[in-house]
Amino acid sequence: MAPGTPNFGVYTPLVTFFTKDESLDLASTLTHAKRMAEGGVTGLVLQGSNGEAPHLDHNDRKSLVRAVRDHLNELGYAQMQLIVGCGAPSVRETLLHITEAEESGADFALILPSSYWVAAMTPAVIEGFFNDVASSSPLPILIYNFPGVTGGIDISSDSIIKLAQSNSNIVGCKLTCGNVGKLQRISSTLPAGSFAAFGGKSDFFLPALLAGSNGIIAALANIAPKVHVEVLRRYQDGDIRGAQELQSCLSHADDALVKVGVTGVKAIVSHHFGYGSGQGRKPLESRTVDTFSANVLDPIQRVVGLEKMCK
Repeated sequence: MAPGTPNFGVYTPLVTFFTKDESLDLASTLTHAKRMAEGGVTGLVLQGSNGEAPHLDHNDRKSLVRAVRDHLNELGYAQMQLIVGCGAPSVRETLLHITEAEESGADFALILPSSYWVAAMTPAVIEGFFNDVASSSPLPILIYNFPGVTGGIDISSDSIIKLAQSNSNIVGCKLTCGNVGKLQRISSTLPAGSFAAFGGKSDFFLPALLAGSNGIIAALANIAPKVHVEVLRRYQDGDIRGAQELQSCLSHADDALVKVGVTGVKAIVSHHFGYGSGQGRKPLESRTVDTFSANVLDPIQRVVGLEKMCK
């Protein structure tokens, strides 16, 4: 039987909270997962870029996935899907991450291209990497294209389509590159029933939906999950004007969020929703909102206001 694809909807790439000594703050992370579930998101992405995956060891990763899966099940959200970041420089290490994620309750693995030896990462090498991983993976995988964290590696639509057509265990992609044309080419070539292409930023959520995105995987959903779900609802109801109004707010807020980074996202969540902190693992600095400028805070506060008005 061919593997399934992630369900259509909003996915939050969950931030990972830490205590002052940089150990996992599971209590705050689970509180955050609960708020996302209650906000109506379809699933969570754990240990992605916003989850500070490079700063987590194997024990952290296993503990985090298992704790979130068990917590969601206990709360009655067993249907929520978990996509878990499992990328590593080698095929061998990537497969170890995937095996551990699968044992801990993950549904899908999200894989960055190997990027330590950037100059050696030709399209053929990248395609070989993903084929090797997918062929041995116990979980179906999604290709993660994010040039900002891979030394500029930008996987082409040609490569993604070729990989999906040659390996049935490759069931989707996340395009944080922001290339809506690439998303359109992929979604119009590959059957939606066997491949889920996701836009990877709130900045182009509505345009991504129009281009065939399977929903969205967006950092700003950590702050405003309900607003993202409402954009999706309006789009599905044919209220494009209403969706555009909210999209404008999301685009301004997303641009501001990029300026404060991962620990800034956590600081905003802590300030507005009362749990966690802006603590990261070094070399990332701990952040608080009182260090942010007005041009960062204002668009984010507008989205927070919308979030708190959503039912």
